[in-house]
Amino acid sequence: MPTEIQANQVPSWRNDSGLASKAVIVTGAGGGIGRATAIAFAEAGSHVLAVDLNSKAASETVEMLPGNGHSGFACDLADLSTRAEIFDLATLKAPLAAVAHLAAVLVRRDTVDEVTEEDWDLQHSVNLKAAFFLNRCARDVFVKQGTGGAIINFSSQGWWTGGFGGSVAYAASKGGVVSMSRGLARSFAPDGVRVNVVAPGGVDTAMMRGGQDTAALQSFISMIPMGRLAEPEEMTGAVLFLASNSSSYITGAMLNISGGQLMY
Repeated sequence: MPTEIQANQVPSWRNDSGLASKAVIVTGAGGGIGRATAIAFAEAGSHVLAVDLNSKAASETVEMLPGNGHSGFACDLADLSTRAEIFDLATLKAPLAAVAHLAAVLVRRDTVDEVTEEDWDLQHSVNLKAAFFLNRCARDVFVKQGTGGAIINFSSQGWWTGGFGGSVAYAASKGGVVSMSRGLARSFAPDGVRVNVVAPGGVDTAMMRGGQDTAALQSFISMIPMGRLAEPEEMTGAVLFLASNSSSYITGAMLNISGGQLMY
């Protein structure tokens, strides 16, 4: 017969995220999922550096954050010279615990034949190259602190589907984010730095709605088993989980959040 479980053998849930009073960087924080993520980290007690290309949007996000110790920074992440300043600003008040990298650009074209060299270069520069060097700089900061840390990169379900029509260039850059993150997870693990990926499906943001008419949007939504776009806030639980102590043995993972549109 099974033995009775002793009280001290029963697993208990610990809500110790390790994020309170620590610094967190959120890129693409001026709106959409990035803004929702910045708010979620602030609610967890983190000191948030909200990074965005749009200085007004970054400032507006900071004003929305509960708690204190938050700041905003406007920069073009494709300009690699901004990396040092980002991390210097983030760590003024507290050690860095996590980087959530959401900044990205999508250039919609109807067909692959309409994609220009400039379209390709812009999306790969912002979505992939900037991510690589930001990740590497984060690793260096974590190593210098001697604390380890978490990096959460954002991809898209397009990394798996290959995208549709003229979004192939965007999807290729996001597929690169997944492959890159897995390689960096393997490389950074000995330093105690975890690298994981969140791949959203359809989320109700300006990027999602931009460049397509109502019929195209409804056609996209019709492919989602849950029958709707996600709210940006529905992505934040996954980000905080991957940044927290609760995921301390998870690295190189890719979490698909698409309402069932992508299943594998």
